[in-house]
Amino acid sequence: MGWTRFAFLTLIIAAPVSAEQIDNAQSFDLAVKGSIPQHCSMGSIANIDFGNLERKGLRAETPVAFNCNVPFNMRIKSANGALIHTVMPSGQGPYGGSVPYSIGVTMPVRYPSTRVLQRSFDSRNLQSGGDFSSNGGIATDGMTLRVEIGNGTGEAGLLAGDYSETITITVSPL
Repeated sequence: MGWTRFAFLTLIIAAPVSAEQIDNAQSFDLAVKGSIPQHCSMGSIANIDFGNLERKGLRAETPVAFNCNVPFNMRIKSANGALIHTVMPSGQGPYGGSVPYSIGVTMPVRYPSTRVLQRSFDSRNLQSGGDFSSNGGIATDGMTLRVEIGNGTGEAGLLAGDYSETITITVSPL
């Protein structure tokens, strides 16, 4: 019973509005709101195995699913600054224990028109981290990572054994 009374009263209050009162209106404001949460997502990246590091011109390129609906900054950081021998990172005698590399990022970014951004980092500088910024754009079409192996250290070449490196990529919305 209380609900019916409320609806009835609303109709009675709304009924007296006349066309003459609206004719004098020049403009009015109507606030409409909504939101979309920010997100950045990156697909998994497979490990890269170059095999025999004595070969020249070793390079790998891999596409990575990447989507960020806000401008962002990407930080690339290496654990060692080179592929290092897993047992003797400094090498032994005349044989070296580290192999430098470079890593490149290529990414289409929308501003709203699309531009392709590219940046390359030397492994020796990645221990402190290297930054890649979207410069105010967003990414919806993935990215490509490229790793190129440099020349190993050591006057007699590289020490036999396994070499590895861990690269961490962190994305932060701006």
